[in-house]
Amino acid sequence: MILSFKHKGLARFFEHGSKSGIQAQHAERLRLILGRLHVATAARDMDLAGLRLHALKGERKGVWSVWVSGNWRVTFQFVGRDAELVDYEDYH
Repeated sequence: MILSFKHKGLARFFEHGSKSGIQAQHAERLRLILGRLHVATAARDMDLAGLRLHALKGERKGVWSVWVSGNWRVTFQFVGRDAELVDYEDYH
């Protein structure tokens, strides 16, 4: 279950469907990712074809990333069986 968001626009999209805080062309992909993340109980549950799940390194150790489009990613951490600090970012 998603417990918290780091990105306020992504939280509004997840909770209310508002596209005002995200790239509108990413809406369907984000809906798929967030829906899957909400029912996931471990990072490996996000290891689906096309999502390119990978663990980040260095200062971001413990953070996982899935691909949205281009340089855009959804990043998150799992604490127990819940996702936290879910973010939507262009970190490349």
